[in-house]
Amino acid sequence: MAADPTDHTFSTKFRIPRGLWDAYGRVTARLDTDRSADLLDYVRAMVEQHGDAQDRADLAAADQELAARRARKGGRPKKEPTL
Repeated sequence: MAADPTDHTFSTKFRIPRGLWDAYGRVTARLDTDRSADLLDYVRAMVEQHGDAQDRADLAAADQELAARRARKGGRPKKEPTL
């Protein structure tokens, strides 16, 4: 299936041992968040801390797009922990 060039939020794959992914899910659930939100927070922090001007501009544009998308859909989805 070809990537949709108009979809700016996409799913990506990475390899991680199943036990580690399961443990990460339990930890984030105890912290009242989920893995996706936690990973996004981590990526944002890395860009803010180590990124250059272009990286930070891309982050700002991505955050604006996400805010606009959520506004069209009625706000941020409820946080439901995934295991």
